[in-house]
Amino acid sequence: MEKSIYVRMRHRVLVQPNTTITIGEIIQISAEDSIVQAIKKIVIHQVSKKDKNIIVIDVMKVIEQIRRRFPHVDIQTVGPAQTIIEVAIKKKRFASALFVAVWFLLFTGAALTMMNFHEDVSMREVHLRIYTMITGDVVPKPLLFQIPYSLGLGLGMILFFNHFFRKRLNEEPSPLEVEMFNYQQDLDNYLIFNENKESMKHIDDN
Repeated sequence: MEKSIYVRMRHRVLVQPNTTITIGEIIQISAEDSIVQAIKKIVIHQVSKKDKNIIVIDVMKVIEQIRRRFPHVDIQTVGPAQTIIEVAIKKKRFASALFVAVWFLLFTGAALTMMNFHEDVSMREVHLRIYTMITGDVVPKPLLFQIPYSLGLGLGMILFFNHFFRKRLNEEPSPLEVEMFNYQQDLDNYLIFNENKESMKHIDDN
């Protein structure tokens, strides 16, 4: 009786440079334990400098390697058809002066953006009018409104991004994290599409 194995490609895997990648690192597999252990040890790729930092391995390459070892098994695939392998290239550390300069630039830009927005919507006049409507007094600086408003603005930013320094406030992702996730998904889809296009080009050239 023909044995069946079920294979699911992992979406993204992080590896070190110049390492040997085995099938067990890039797939989840369901089969008899003896077959699983043998398949996991099969070498699928050797990382080299020409690979740079991104490698895309297609499920067809995995099936081909498994069939060489187990030609009579029935292979069923589920989930994604490719695994993106990211090579962990050591990045240069930023100097402290550069970090401070970038932080200052972002802080200044954010502050100017907020001030320009408040100027465009005439927030000062709005505070003056609300203060006069509630108290009946006309003052040039309604600090009773402006101070709580400023504190609330900072608190609102903390709640919006769902982080206070490194501490997460709750398990719900922030809008920024959702956008970063969508960006990563689009980037992965592009890498997979581009890899498939390059593979077809090599086939046509041959």
